[in-house]
Amino acid sequence: MTLNPTVEAVTARIIERSRGSRGRYLELVAREADKGLNRHNLACSNLAHAFAAAEGDKPAIRAGKAFNIGIVTAYNDMLSAHQPYGRYPEQMKIFAREVGATAQVAGGVPAMCDGVTQGQSSMELSLFSRDTIALSTAVALSHAMYDGVAMLGICDKIVPGLLIGALRFGHLPTVLIPAGPMPSGLPNKEKQRIRQLFVEGKVGQEELLDAESASYHSPGTCTFYGTANSNQMMMEMMGLHVPNAAFAHPGTKLRQQLTRAAVHRLTEIGHGSNDFRPIGHVVDERAIVNAVVGLLATGGSTNHALHLPAIARAAGILLDWEDMDQLSGAVPLIANVYPAGQADVNQFHEAGGMAFTIRELLGAGLVHGDILTVAGETLGDYAAEPGLDGDALVWTPAPEQSRDESILRPVSAPFRADGGMRLVKGNLGRGTFKTSAVDPSRWTIEAPARVFEDQAEVNAAFKAGELDRDVVVVVRFQGPRANGMPELHKLTPPLGVLQDKGFKVALVTDGRMSGASGKVPAAIHMSPEALGGGPLARVRDGDRIRLCAVNGTIDVLMNHAEFMAREPAQPPVEADGTGRELFALFRQAAGTAESGASPILEAAGL
Repeated sequence: MTLNPTVEAVTARIIERSRGSRGRYLELVAREADKGLNRHNLACSNLAHAFAAAEGDKPAIRAGKAFNIGIVTAYNDMLSAHQPYGRYPEQMKIFAREVGATAQVAGGVPAMCDGVTQGQSSMELSLFSRDTIALSTAVALSHAMYDGVAMLGICDKIVPGLLIGALRFGHLPTVLIPAGPMPSGLPNKEKQRIRQLFVEGKVGQEELLDAESASYHSPGTCTFYGTANSNQMMMEMMGLHVPNAAFAHPGTKLRQQLTRAAVHRLTEIGHGSNDFRPIGHVVDERAIVNAVVGLLATGGSTNHALHLPAIARAAGILLDWEDMDQLSGAVPLIANVYPAGQADVNQFHEAGGMAFTIRELLGAGLVHGDILTVAGETLGDYAAEPGLDGDALVWTPAPEQSRDESILRPVSAPFRADGGMRLVKGNLGRGTFKTSAVDPSRWTIEAPARVFEDQAEVNAAFKAGELDRDVVVVVRFQGPRANGMPELHKLTPPLGVLQDKGFKVALVTDGRMSGASGKVPAAIHMSPEALGGGPLARVRDGDRIRLCAVNGTIDVLMNHAEFMAREPAQPPVEADGTGRELFALFRQAAGTAESGASPILEAAGL
């Protein structure tokens, strides 16, 4: 199939824009690979320290002939998605021995749950936990003991952080190993309904907790299509999983066999093999474009408007929101998963999931089929569904038709003609608008502004009835340099209530929403942020704001000279507590939202 001309043009533009930085990155990968297996250069004391606790694997590691896998794990048993990882390392060591290899836990990385921290002061650590994870990954891999890397991570900032860290060790083959979603619980739309009833005072806290507990009820990833499950989709689109590993349930024989296959495969693609596939070569410009296309085709998380540019930069690739916006215009929305629809990721998977999605996108020429993946010859090998034949893992071709066209459709009959993540720009800056979750009748909102400086103020005004009108809610000083760019997901229920009452409502903020960004129109990630005099710092109550996803515009409707002559509002006093003061250096060094909002990439000049 001929490549779609927009996909081809955007890819060519990214390649040209990245020529210098990508060239320098590939030179780094080549230099590191040419050093060979670094542990052979370690002194005896270094090596003795490294295998002192290796128990049964000590002779093999000492001899230096076995492929040694470094496991970087984000395990903790508070985060439901990562609880299954507790037993993975011991299983993976057994799987490695089956093919004459060894494995060691190279290090652990933090893994916070945005579901726990939503609306709390600790949410101000969330985005920068990604950069902390990247640094922790680099520390883990710095011991020069490993021929390949197995990464155990799923959730919001964790996969991007693992990738950023691993890409700076781009000479090592790397496989990401998921653990799978929890079984379906209370339908997501019902959970949303109960939340709105709670903010209206129509149900109590006990009923709300019952609903939340029925939604998030067991080990595994949350079942809505937020950032965690968007991560898993992207790993398939980039060829960093074994095929279709994303959504098999934890604790099943199939899940165990997928993990086993990943360990075995990793040993086949190392330095010195006939099939060397280092992550620095797997993640190229085409793979990044595939990730964007997958995000758009499935209605994935807005958080990846930040994470994908950051991941790309770690590999010397320069991706911006113009690229994503142009791709959105060419890529149809073929999945209808909550928050865009009623279904959860289990139902998406049952309808054909990633195998059908990849087959459709390849058939329409919307993705690069010729990327280098960790498994198979082309991305076409990922258009297959895993299953068991006895104990043996087998893949069968993706279904030619969706098993449920209310959830997953062919490219020829999409839910919407575009990918549903638009760039909006104007005299208030540049931001992201996720149209795929918003009814088209609400893509254009014009109303007076009401300005706030945190989400608690918004909720207080809502409870006081001050927002019962057409309103554009502006929440500023929420950018990466102001307070770490927390998610403002707690605003979704009250704004949804206002919208359901018939008011024209929109949110404009330099902060983030959630991977579950919902039905209320929102311009998020506004850049430049208010801190430092960005346009949002000049907005006042009553200013008329027009937000239009159709035309891709966002403007305050007043004389520009008069607007710019205003004195910018002063930011709130920087808060401490909950460890926020420890991240002051990250806030000071953070880049713009469009460049990924990463302090470590900015400081490194990447």
